[in-house]
Amino acid sequence: MLGWVVLLWLLEAVDMLSGNLLDIFAIHARDPQALLFIFTAPLLHFGWEHLLSNTVPFFVLGWLVYVSGRVQWVVSTLLIVVVSGLFAWAFTPAGAYIAGASGLIFGWFAYLVLRGLWTRDWRQILIAVGLVVVYGGMIWGVLPTDSGVSWQAHLGGVVGGILAAAVIGRRSAPHGVGRPDRQISARRVG
Repeated sequence: MLGWVVLLWLLEAVDMLSGNLLDIFAIHARDPQALLFIFTAPLLHFGWEHLLSNTVPFFVLGWLVYVSGRVQWVVSTLLIVVVSGLFAWAFTPAGAYIAGASGLIFGWFAYLVLRGLWTRDWRQILIAVGLVVVYGGMIWGVLPTDSGVSWQAHLGGVVGGILAAAVIGRRSAPHGVGRPDRQISARRVG
């Protein structure tokens, strides 16, 4: 995760030194030709203050997802990035540019809070409670309160995090909890 944080800061430095040339890789709301920028937008920020506000939660929440396993991190991150990016692309007024890691942050938050419900693992539930205490206030970011903030990306991130918790949590839940028992037992007759 430290490497990802360094990458975010290096990209912002390049963006600033180039006169914000990297901002072209942000999400362009409702522009079909720029739809693939949903994958680059979480790596970009609109200034140092924007990046600074995302750095600590990006590192902390990303690390908590990563220590669960690389596969869980990759699957949850990709799912959240796609859903958050699609929400921002589809529901933001046409012509707006959207960038930043906050959609991913909101998604990781939702994923970490909800995965305990699927797995019923007391450690994950304890992590969820701690996250709600520390970061719970950020959930208001899914409401359209500030015109300069993409609540659409935040809401999409939460939806993506819920989907990731459902998909990943069901796979790692113990038998009989949150998923059907897939084991088949055969009995020899005769």
